[in-house]
Amino acid sequence: MDKFLKVERDGHIVTLTLNQPQTRNALTGNSAAAEIEQACLDAGRDSTVRVLIVTGEGPVFSSGGNLKDMRRYQTASPAADTVRNEYRFGIQRIPKALYSLDVPTIAAINGPAIGAGLDLATMCDIRIASEKATFAESFVKVGLIPGDGGAWFLPRAVGMSKACEMAFTGDSLSAAQALQCGLVSRVVSHDRLMEEARAMAHRIAANPAGVLRMTKRLLREGERLSLESLLELSASYQAHAHQTAEHHEAVSAFLEKRPPRFAD
Repeated sequence: MDKFLKVERDGHIVTLTLNQPQTRNALTGNSAAAEIEQACLDAGRDSTVRVLIVTGEGPVFSSGGNLKDMRRYQTASPAADTVRNEYRFGIQRIPKALYSLDVPTIAAINGPAIGAGLDLATMCDIRIASEKATFAESFVKVGLIPGDGGAWFLPRAVGMSKACEMAFTGDSLSAAQALQCGLVSRVVSHDRLMEEARAMAHRIAANPAGVLRMTKRLLREGERLSLESLLELSASYQAHAHQTAEHHEAVSAFLEKRPPRFAD
């Protein structure tokens, strides 16, 4: 089978394109989990990577789970522990990899993001949608639950009430409705989606890599730590930031009224 991801590099920006439009970029029944996990590990280990963009090839961002592949559960009737481990060591590798990645991530949602495809978008830090994008937490429609972490990510994106509405009904949202509830931060014309995503990525990548990663980690930790604990962690990070060459250069550039020149 062809590789699931197309990985491209432009300076400090890496773009991951879900590249199996023949399956509507489904995330199961293929090597998607392993490839996304590896791409996140590679980006995390490369200190010159400052932004990661995730998008889809073709008219669909991702249809989520491959229902044709799931039919084997009906015909083979595997034990519950077998199915559980398929999730644990399969698709659940994706949320763990993206959540652990300190590099800022942008989802450029080019079309329908359905089920696990919607959840994949919520695993990214910033979501920009094409006007052609639609969104559905549709597991209930096929008699399933969000097995990939959507029950954790979606409420953090849209609030618990809206997440419950989406998960209990399985109803689809338009791009405009997604913008209204905060699921995405902007909606752009379809032909400008990648241009807008790359412009956002370049604005982020203009900043020091180390500070970007620490800032993302603080935002992630802030979801679960007490204020006191977060303040302690912030003080530690800031003590380190004050000693970096990037901070010294930024202050010098500000005082000298010139653009900063950060090393790669």
